Order: sequence, then structure tokens, then C-alpha cells
Amino acid sequence: MKGFRFKGLGLGIYAFLALTFLMIPIIYTFIFSFNASLKNNIAWRGFTWHNWTNVCDAAGICDAFAASIIIGIIATVIATVLGTMIAIALMRYRFRFRSQTSLLLFLPMASPEVVLGAGLAAQFLSLGVNKGFGTIVIAHVMFCISFVVVTVKARVASLDPALEEAGRDLYGSPIAVFWRITFPLLLPGILAAALLSFSLSFDDFIITNFNAGAVTTFPMYIYIAASRGIPAQANVIASAVFIITILVVLITQLTSAARAKRLARIR
Repeated sequence: MKGFRFKGLGLGIYAFLALTFLMIPIIYTFIFSFNASLKNNIAWRGFTWHNWTNVCDAAGICDAFAASIIIGIIATVIATVLGTMIAIALMRYRFRFRSQTSLLLFLPMASPEVVLGAGLAAQFLSLGVNKGFGTIVIAHVMFCISFVVVTVKARVASLDPALEEAGRDLYGSPIAVFWRITFPLLLPGILAAALLSFSLSFDDFIITNFNAGAVTTFPMYIYIAASRGIPAQANVIASAVFIITILVVLITQLTSAARAKRLARIR
């Protein structure tokens, strides 16, 4: 018993230290979002609310953030729709080159982003396509689809085909069966895939940098600003995104727990 207690204590200490190490950059970002900085945000110069109430004071930061949000939403919608259809096709139908298609979908996940970004940039250059907003969206869709397919495939594999068969036995058309049975059951997996896709798109720098042209996204803005000191307004946006993400996760967990309790009472 003492050995188990010692191992449990050691594991707890290790988990605490690992969590602390991971949280240090986030805590630093949050604290320095209140820094009364001038030209750079490296040294602490005093506390102020000005950065939170005047986020767009830093030149170009709001435009870069808006560009990342718009690109992320468009890429997420396209990748989620296409990825969901591909996942259902791979799990429910048999066709030629099915295994090869699955292999190709995993390649963007396994390939380094430098290779993907350089390859796409070379393709756009050889086709004479001007790089900009459209090329960023295309690039993001291409690498987000793989993650959507993997996530939704796991959800499709967990579904009981008997539920869809019951719908067809009740004279439901294929469209009605999909929207009334299949889609509601797949929705949690689709939403998870969409959130993952958006986070990957919003956070991407390497592939975007190869295919951005004159467009500047938020990660690119941070990279460019890092040479002279990231402005405090960038810390404000990063802190706000982190807080919103935590709130979404908490609300989702609380909602799921409440739904599970209601189902348990019914049973």
C-alpha cells in the first residue's frame, strides 16, 4: 500500500509540475495584456485597462484577427461538409480505390507543414494563381479535411446500423432517414470536427505564410511583431480567445453532465 501511495503522490506532483509548465506562457500572456507598454511589451511598465478597452490601437491587429476568423469559418464550413460526406462514404460504402483514398487522406496529417505549404505554393505559382485570401482558404481546407474525416469516421463507426434500418422499414426516404436519424446521431462528432478544424485553421502559420500573398492573418501578425516586441493588444486578443475557449468547454461539459443525469433518471 505504501508503494502505491508513493507512486500516486509522485504522479500527482508530476502532473502538477507539467500543468504549471504548460500554464506559464498563458499566465504570462494574460498578465502582460494589462501592461502599460509603449513601443514594446517585453518589460513591465505598470497596470492599465487601456489595452482591453482599446484593442484596435495597435495598427493592423484587428484586421489580422478578423482575417483569421473569416478564413477559419469559411475553411471550417467547407472542410466539415466535405469531410463528413467522405467519412460516411468510406464507412458505409464499398468502391474502387477505397483503401487508397483513406491512405491519401492521412498524408496531410503525417506530412510536415513546410512540405505542404511549399507544395501548394508551387502549385499556385505554376497555375498562375495570385496568392491571397482564396489561396489561404484552399490551403486550410486541404489540411483540415483529413482531421474532419478521422473525427467523423470514429463517430460513424459507433452508430448502430439497425437504427437506420428501422427508419427505412417505417417507409422513410433516404433523405428523411439521414436528417432524422443519422445526422442527429453524428452531430456531436461533426461539431467536434468543426471545432478542431477551426482551431487548426485559426492557429496555422507555416502553410498560411507560404500561400498568403498580401493577406496577414493573426499568427502572421504575431510573428512579424515578435521582432520588435508583441504589442499588448495581441496579448489581449490571445487571452480573450483562451477565456472564451475555456467557457465553451465548461458549458459543453456541464450540459453533457446535465443531459446524462436526466437520462439516468428516466431509466
